[in-house]
Amino acid sequence: MTRDLIQSVIDAVPDPMLFIGPDGTIEHANAAAIAMLGEWIIGRSHGAALRQPALLSRIEAVQQGAPSAEARIERSEQSGVTEYKVRIASLPGQGAALLLHFTDITHLREAEDMRRDFVANVSHELRTPLTSVLGFIETLRGPARNDPDAQDRFLAIMEDEARRMNRLISDLLSLSKVEAVERKRPAEQIDLSVLLGSVVAALKPRADDAGNTLEVLRDDAPALVQGDRDQLTQVFLNLAENALKYGGPGKKVTIRLTRGQGRGLPKGETVTVDVIDEGPGIDPLHLPRLTERFYRIDAGRSREMGGTGLGLAIVKHIVNRHRGRLKITSQQGRGSTFSVQFPVD
Repeated sequence: MTRDLIQSVIDAVPDPMLFIGPDGTIEHANAAAIAMLGEWIIGRSHGAALRQPALLSRIEAVQQGAPSAEARIERSEQSGVTEYKVRIASLPGQGAALLLHFTDITHLREAEDMRRDFVANVSHELRTPLTSVLGFIETLRGPARNDPDAQDRFLAIMEDEARRMNRLISDLLSLSKVEAVERKRPAEQIDLSVLLGSVVAALKPRADDAGNTLEVLRDDAPALVQGDRDQLTQVFLNLAENALKYGGPGKKVTIRLTRGQGRGLPKGETVTVDVIDEGPGIDPLHLPRLTERFYRIDAGRSREMGGTGLGLAIVKHIVNRHRGRLKITSQQGRGSTFSVQFPVD
C-alpha cells in the first residue's frame, strides 16, 4: 500500500486518524484529527503532539513488535472533557509506521454514569420505605404485639409506604415503556379538546374536595394532533395533578388550549396546552432540572404528597415521542405554567 493510498483512506474516515511514520513523526492527519489537535502536529514528533503517557506507552509497544494496541485518553475541550478510545495498528510493509484511530466514547461514559446514578436513586427510593416497613414489622412482633392502637397506627403507615413503593415501580415501568417507543411516532389522530375534557372530568372530584377550581379554556373546534391517547392522557393528568397538589388548596388551576404557528421546533401549525396554577411558584434555579429523574425541589414535601420524582421525566419523554416541546415558566409568588406544544400535521 502506497503512502498516497494510505492518506486517501485516512482522509475518507470521519473519525480523527493519524499516520505516524517509521521515525515517529506525524506524516499525515485527516481533517477531524487536525480539528482536534491542530495543523501544527504535521511533521512533529508524535510524543510532542499527543502528550498522553498511557497512549505513548501503547504506541511504543506496537513500535516494538505488538500488532496492535488500544488506549483511552481524555482531552479538555470547549464542550467539556471528551474521552477517546485510540486504536493503534502497525502497517505491514511500512516499517515501523503506525495508524492511530480516535473514537469518541464520551456518550458511552455518560450513559454509564446515568445508569449508575439511576440505579443508586432507585435503590435509595426503595430502601427508605422498605427499612420503615421492616422496622414496623419488628415492632409489631415485639413491643406492639398486644397493643391494638399501635398495630392500627403502624399498619396504616406500612400501607402508605407499600403504596409509595407501588407508585414508584409503576412509574419506573411507565418510563421504561415510553423510552422503548420514543423514536416511533404514534399515528392515531387525537382531538386534544375532547381529551382535556376527559382529564378535567376525572380530576374534578379531587379538585372539589380540596376546594380548587379546575377550568378548561378552549373553543368548540377540534384540535387534532398525531398521538397516543393513553400517553397524552397521562401527560395532562400528571401536569394537572401537580398543579392541584403544588398550587395549594382553594386555588384555581386553568388548562388552556390555543392554536398558533411554531417558532423553531415544532414548525408550522401547532396546538399548545398550558396548565396554569396560582401556587407559590418555582425558583428559576430549579427550572432546568425539573424533568430530570428523581429531581425534587423539596424531597420531603414531594414524598408526603405521593410524588415519585419521575412524573415530569415521563412527561418529557412522551412529549418528545410526539415531536412536541415542553416549556416551564414560573414566577415566585405568582404561580407556574407548564406548556406543551404539538405540531399539527
